[in-house]
Amino acid sequence: MLRMNALPDVPRWAVLAAHAVPLITLPSGLWRIGVALGLPLADYRPVGWEAVYVVGLSVVAEALALLTLGLVRAWGEAVPRWVPLLGGRRVPPRAAVVPALTGAAGLAALCAWSFYAQYAGLGEGSIGTPAQDLLLVVCYVPLLAWPPLLVAVTVAYRRRRATA
Repeated sequence: MLRMNALPDVPRWAVLAAHAVPLITLPSGLWRIGVALGLPLADYRPVGWEAVYVVGLSVVAEALALLTLGLVRAWGEAVPRWVPLLGGRRVPPRAAVVPALTGAAGLAALCAWSFYAQYAGLGEGSIGTPAQDLLLVVCYVPLLAWPPLLVAVTVAYRRRRATA
């Protein structure tokens, strides 16, 4: 059975869901980085600090997505020993559950706002050619799975830690 460095008492579905999160955030991050680099992905190209922001947003989003792995791995239950001052200490379940569920709620709200803004006609609506618009949609639609996957993995983490 494929465990992907997960703890032995973590359900297989939770391991797969946790590993899916960084993968579903990757296309949108690569799209943003491509736009910042000037690839013909949109009629718009950020310059200067705006390009740095766009790349930074991609890096932060991917880093946050990777934190989902902590809900199925040992470093989500005990701080790794190499971390100064906190190394080796037990992670209180609430310290992982509250930020994860807050993040999932924020992501869900952002998804809802995006749908509302699109259908209410807010913003420009198109970023370029129909092919560029389609690529944008293909890269961003997987993000809709991030909130429910994060909630599911967080609930599994909480149940597992409550019984331990």
